[in-house]
Amino acid sequence: MRSYQAAGEIVAVTGDGVNDAPALRQADIGVAMGLRGTDVAREAAAMILLDDAFPTIVEAIRNGRVIFGNIRRFATYLLSCNLGEVSIVGIAMVSGLPLPLLPLQILFLNLVTDVFPAFALAMGEGESDILKRPPRDPKEPILGRVQWLAIVLYGSTLTAATFGALALAHFWLGLDERATVTVTFLTLAFGQLWHVFNMRHPSSPLILNEVSRNQWIWAALALCVGILLTAAYVPSLSSMLHMAAPDVRMWGIIFAMSAAPLLVGPVIRSIVSRYVSKP
Repeated sequence: MRSYQAAGEIVAVTGDGVNDAPALRQADIGVAMGLRGTDVAREAAAMILLDDAFPTIVEAIRNGRVIFGNIRRFATYLLSCNLGEVSIVGIAMVSGLPLPLLPLQILFLNLVTDVFPAFALAMGEGESDILKRPPRDPKEPILGRVQWLAIVLYGSTLTAATFGALALAHFWLGLDERATVTVTFLTLAFGQLWHVFNMRHPSSPLILNEVSRNQWIWAALALCVGILLTAAYVPSLSSMLHMAAPDVRMWGIIFAMSAAPLLVGPVIRSIVSRYVSKP
């Protein structure tokens, strides 16, 4: 066992007797039998198999990997969205520009368009090939350098797309301040919604993957789109959020620029993959 561990392998050991306790402690994953195992074996193990069925070990490992991956997606998605929001306001303040997003709009984004897709990501069933991958390093953090790089790149893309929409609305269409803020707000909101599809695993297919197969994702997107349309066209809500009812020209900018994070996603994954492959 020590030879395998010295070679960098992850070792799992099963046992049920007192004599198995040292091996259960030494193993990376010590699994004790719950029905016929001794108290000493159960205390030494990291995991207790309640039904003494070996297939349950495989299912437990799969569930653990799915949960870890979902937590990582949840955190990466939320932090990249929040970074985009902070960057937009911060750049505007430093540059002396009018605020492209109002405080109430940022609160609306954090409570609506960020939360529901993030929760849906946390309820995913994982990738189909998740058990074919080698074990990760037990010391690997939830958010390592790879995830932080992705967060920065995704957040920067959201920021650039939102400022691009602002520039097009103000300088190209010549919209007033209220309509420009509306375009900016909806571009960021829809950009965050489409950004959820960037959370697939790099090895997953582009179309049919663990994110697109997640029915909760589609429910969350439908709910958020409905809420955003209500906020845009119901006078009481649009007035509270300082929004103007978007026309066809405004929607053209919103959908074109909000798609940027999704279109740039493969490029970002390629950059991150090259960064990972470096020694």
